[in-house]
Amino acid sequence: MQLALFDLDNTLLAGDSDYEWTRFLVAKGVLDEETFQRRNDEFLEQYKRGALNIAEFLDFQLLPLAKNSRADLDLWLAEYVSQKIIPMIGQKARDLIRHHQSNNDICAIVTATNSFITSPICREFGIPHLIATVPAQKNGRFTGKARGIPSFREGKVKRVEAWLESMGLWWGSFECSWFYSDSFNDLPLMKKVTNPVAVDPDTILLAHAKKAGWPVLSLNS
Repeated sequence: MQLALFDLDNTLLAGDSDYEWTRFLVAKGVLDEETFQRRNDEFLEQYKRGALNIAEFLDFQLLPLAKNSRADLDLWLAEYVSQKIIPMIGQKARDLIRHHQSNNDICAIVTATNSFITSPICREFGIPHLIATVPAQKNGRFTGKARGIPSFREGKVKRVEAWLESMGLWWGSFECSWFYSDSFNDLPLMKKVTNPVAVDPDTILLAHAKKAGWPVLSLNS
């Protein structure tokens, strides 16, 4: 039995679904451009530096979910996936997933981006398991807060291990395990698998991968 884990943004996707979702809502006039686009850019730069405060970011990112009806959100999400996400999916990413699925590997996307945005993307890839930050709900509406541990940095390890435990599995259950990612923020999870793979990596992850002898590949070139 083997395990294949995939980061989403800038790994399977040639772009960042979290960042682009805010840009999409700004373009539709749902969010104020001056306020939300500036903060969106600031959080992206923090992430790239490894300085992201995940609690502050989630308060920002999940606010539009709480401020709008589920009917409107679902309509916008379908439009967003069709117009913005599908063009970000390259054939190399689809082929990589098919390779693991043809080998009957257990496949999962592991992403910090919230599950409202990423669930339809996961279905588009045909991947059965999604480990993502969960936006809390009450009486059918989003609260604007996250539920449980955000799927970010060390939180990804905790969430994956809880998911494996729920199936009666652990790291030692697998002959081989893979995690594909572009970001040094994912080093905690990459160090847990037997086969970490740097995909279109940032400069810090690229240097680490070369030093550690990890394979480096591009899905988006």
